[in-house]
Amino acid sequence: MLGHKLRGGVEVIRSYGVDVPRIDAYAGELNQVWTNLIDNAVDAMNGTGTLRISTRADGDRIVVEFTDTGPGMPPEVAARAFEPFYTTKDVGKGTGLGLDIAQRIVAEHHGGTITITSHPGETTLQVRLPHQPIGAG
Repeated sequence: MLGHKLRGGVEVIRSYGVDVPRIDAYAGELNQVWTNLIDNAVDAMNGTGTLRISTRADGDRIVVEFTDTGPGMPPEVAARAFEPFYTTKDVGKGTGLGLDIAQRIVAEHHGGTITITSHPGETTLQVRLPHQPIGAG
């Protein structure tokens, strides 16, 4: 789906942990989350840079991280990034809904969290999902 965006100068480095358990999740919804996060990372890098995608287990959580080598987000942008309709993209280039939708899917439908860590030259979005099956607990 995002292959056309990744063909240019974006190098994708994958690091998938061998200790990551399977979870009961809404796969289609998580695919939307991954798509939104990858799309934003590629846009932030203007088609050139490195995108690192990693997974690991951390206690009772599964962690998925997307780190790009874009310019980074100023604190005021990172603080508003999950607000509906907030975008830094040019008119017609984005709706400002991608991260809002991703956060709602992760939090409301999967009991997880998304956080942003950013500094000049690098931004990481970290998704943390519980091991427990949907509806358990």
